[in-house]
Amino acid sequence: MKSVADDLRAEQREEMRRLSLDERLALAFRMGEEGIERFRLANGLDRETAIRILERRRQASRTPSKCMSEIIG
Repeated sequence: MKSVADDLRAEQREEMRRLSLDERLALAFRMGEEGIERFRLANGLDRETAIRILERRRQASRTPSKCMSEIIG
């Protein structure tokens, strides 16, 4: 049995298929900018600080590389 969420996902996938590559890239960049702006406003930060915090969070959540650990020490 299909759910409303399944129908919505299928509809969104079809909408994305209709977009050109340039349109998809523009959408991705716009969504990224909107995300940064929302984070910035929610936390009362300037743009540079918001980006720096988000980059640190992304880096902190990465799995450490065994190869790099051996090289760095």
